[in-house]
Amino acid sequence: MATAASLAMYGALPQQALSAPKITVERPEASLLTAPKAGRIKFAAVGLNHGHIYGQVEAVIRGGGELVSFYAKEADLADAFAKRYPKAKRAASEEEVLNDASLQLIVSAGIPDERAPLGIRVMKAGKDYLVDKPGITTLDQLAEVRKVQKATKRIYSIMYSERLENKATVKAVELVKAGAIGKVIQTIGLGPHRMNPKTRPEWFFDKKRFGGIICDIGSHQFDQYLMFTGSTQAEVVASQVGNTHYPQYPNFEDFGDVMLRGNGGMGYIRVDWFTPDGLKTWGDGRLTVLGTDGFIEIRKNIDIGGREGGNHLFITDHKETRYIDCKDVDLPFGRLLVDDILNRTETAMAQEHCLLATELALKAQKNAQKIQLKA
Repeated sequence: MATAASLAMYGALPQQALSAPKITVERPEASLLTAPKAGRIKFAAVGLNHGHIYGQVEAVIRGGGELVSFYAKEADLADAFAKRYPKAKRAASEEEVLNDASLQLIVSAGIPDERAPLGIRVMKAGKDYLVDKPGITTLDQLAEVRKVQKATKRIYSIMYSERLENKATVKAVELVKAGAIGKVIQTIGLGPHRMNPKTRPEWFFDKKRFGGIICDIGSHQFDQYLMFTGSTQAEVVASQVGNTHYPQYPNFEDFGDVMLRGNGGMGYIRVDWFTPDGLKTWGDGRLTVLGTDGFIEIRKNIDIGGREGGNHLFITDHKETRYIDCKDVDLPFGRLLVDDILNRTETAMAQEHCLLATELALKAQKNAQKIQLKA
């Protein structure tokens, strides 16, 4: 009865699991780190086509960056951005921003197939670059990015926000590095999204513009696979994509999955556009990390078992099962990126890791078998 009562209190497990051992609940103390002072670097935003731009800007501001200016060719997007950041100057052109010698970083969430060409121009202008995912949409773009990055020594960083800006995933990295579940064997990354077709721009439905479903939303999962398994080399064992439900958008893909094998572990990825309207968030994103001495499950955006909010982490080892509420975990990416810009280091994300995650996504997308379902 005591076990059942405690499980009912936390509302985490189904009825048939009431005989299981009690889940220990852990609530880490809030971070004691002092926020960096503003003005450590100056930066600008160019390309505002996805709402992720606001998360990128906020991350850099948390890291001590000062938003100086912005440019978007779309007046409505520029108007909305100006309302959010009224102190930032509205530039008349991209060239005005790139020619501003006071700027050290450009952030962008432009139309996906335009992101890498902009990044190349940014690096050639002597500035570092933080871009929304997918940061690169073709293997030819990737080759040019690598060439220019090597020549200029500038930072080309892709905001894999499902790891870098998710507190439960940040906590999981900390636990894995501390050996909490032994050696990692496999990751399973699930990235469901809600479609909302009436709110989407035209380019959203054109594979040439967004790069394909694996290239686009799947890029998060490749980043997490490399991080948790520690793989520095990996291959795509199998991949498949398809448009199973939206014939009115013939150049769109609504489902994709991938199997990976690397020198640090295995991985499975599934992404889709089938989040039903009955869910209180845009997607029940999950990550499972399997180790030799336990496993971690992250429920990034929602716990359908009943807990409010996101950032839920469950860890099971040889002793117990713990639930960790990660809402107070520090997000270090913006601070570390600013450090790297100032010190020419790679503490936020190694350059090779960043581009290898994209390379795997691009190869999985290019070589994916096409799904054909019966009508």
